[in-house]
Amino acid sequence: MENEVRRRNRDDPRVGEDVMAREPDFDFGASGPHAPILYTGLMRKRRSSKSDGEDEPLVETDAIDPSKSWWERTRENLKGDFTSIALLLFLYMLQGVPLGLIAAIPLVLQDRGVTLGQQAVFSFAYWPFSLKLLWAPIVDSMYWRAMGRRKSWMVPCQYLIGAFMLVLSYKVNAIIGDAQGDHGPDVVFLMMVFLPLNFLAATQDIAVDGWALTILSRKNVGYASTCNAVGQTAGVFLGNVVFLTLESKDVANRFRSVPQDTGFVDLAGFVFFWGCVFIVSTTLVWIFKKEVDNSVEKNDDEPPSDDEGELELGIGETYAVLWKILKLKPMIWMIVIYLTGKFAFAATDGITGFRLIGMGMPKDTLASFGLFLTPLQILLPWMIGKWTAGPRPLNIFLWAYPYRILVGIVFAALVYFTPGLKIPDTKDFYISFYLIWIAAYMFHQVATYCMFVSTMAFNAQISDPRIGGTYMTLLNTISNLGGNWPVTLILSITDLFTWKNCHLPSSFNTTETTVLYSCSTKAAAEKCTSEGNTCDLYIDGYYFGVALCSIVGLIWYKVLFSKIKYIQKIPRKEWHVINK
Repeated sequence: MENEVRRRNRDDPRVGEDVMAREPDFDFGASGPHAPILYTGLMRKRRSSKSDGEDEPLVETDAIDPSKSWWERTRENLKGDFTSIALLLFLYMLQGVPLGLIAAIPLVLQDRGVTLGQQAVFSFAYWPFSLKLLWAPIVDSMYWRAMGRRKSWMVPCQYLIGAFMLVLSYKVNAIIGDAQGDHGPDVVFLMMVFLPLNFLAATQDIAVDGWALTILSRKNVGYASTCNAVGQTAGVFLGNVVFLTLESKDVANRFRSVPQDTGFVDLAGFVFFWGCVFIVSTTLVWIFKKEVDNSVEKNDDEPPSDDEGELELGIGETYAVLWKILKLKPMIWMIVIYLTGKFAFAATDGITGFRLIGMGMPKDTLASFGLFLTPLQILLPWMIGKWTAGPRPLNIFLWAYPYRILVGIVFAALVYFTPGLKIPDTKDFYISFYLIWIAAYMFHQVATYCMFVSTMAFNAQISDPRIGGTYMTLLNTISNLGGNWPVTLILSITDLFTWKNCHLPSSFNTTETTVLYSCSTKAAAEKCTSEGNTCDLYIDGYYFGVALCSIVGLIWYKVLFSKIKYIQKIPRKEWHVINK
């Protein structure tokens, strides 16, 4: 197979680095927010500096006129790719809606008194994005030519997501239970319900990731990671923040003359609406958008060839290529980095929100922080695009990593002082409490999105578009798995390091309290409160988790810093298993 590929591509200079966007070194203000240069495989020269060792792009292209307005420069840079970028943003937004909805369910469950152990059970609903590599070669190899390589999977998946949501809308309220009633949530069954929904979203992501490498021209393929970050952020915002806000009766009653016990919408109505959106929008994309491989440079002097574009590999050949990718020496280090790097943030990302809700912050108020964070999440990928589209995208990752650890420690300190920010004799907090937490989450999002966009940009650079769907899915799957398993682990063990004591009500606020017994388990806590006593948190395992994760993260950063710097200096061709 390799010999055939070499023969077919002997005169074709297309390799992964040839379709990646490289950033110019000219003035940022004169070039607009993000102006990539085409990096070709034929026109290159070595820098004289031995310390750099990177290829410098030489491009025969018209200079950008600095006298033009920002919009004119941007329009010139993105000429021919506007509609493709808009479509990618929309597809990633659709993908983000079920992800945001699934992320909102734990906050709803927290209102129903579930334990962190039960939250760990539901967290398995996120795992399809961490395991999609198992079926990615099938998505990348089998398709109906008349529909298109990516649409053959994207269209059915989005139809199934829409149909799944329509059916789910009639049953989800009964499954999730009643916050005030005797019928609590069936967490295991709820996880089994949302697991296939996330499986379909993960399969759609495989198709869209592969399409992103070919739907854009070579000079603008660097925008693929930006579309992913911005589109998914918008979708998660709609599925999470907007839902929790509209579902909140407190928010709804602010606009009603007569208070009611429900919000503007419930979970069933919200799911039904988005099921309809999926069905209608998928039909429009199927009918009006045709797949064209824009990553292939067109030469008017040569007739078009069927050999150009993505390789036609069978399922067995695709799995064989995947295995060869996994055996690459640079890839072995990438697997170690992606699988272990996010352990440092597991306690902060997985438990902080639950602790705030447990201390009295309404879940819709916590979700409303997204109103302040979403503009930052959308703008930040564009703001750092100058660096993430360049030859050293992981420098942003290395800068943000210790900063994000520090933010996690700050979060733990803020959680510790949160009870002191409550207004006496009420359940409300001082306005300074919300301002402090909004600022803290904004600093957290800067670090989080810098790391996310930089890794996505690096993945796009080293992925060969000829097997783009499989390659991108491999890298993104490893990264997702590296974020999911630490959170599930920390949620599972935090209760083991959490101690609660049952006190007599009369002794609870005195100098010497009378401890009756431990009420760390849910059954013991229910027994304590049913007897009229108070179950008080004595030692919070959350702080143990933050400390453990931070220490491990600092050691990880010290050990692997130089290795990450080295990895991004490796020539892009060494990441390929099919060479010219």
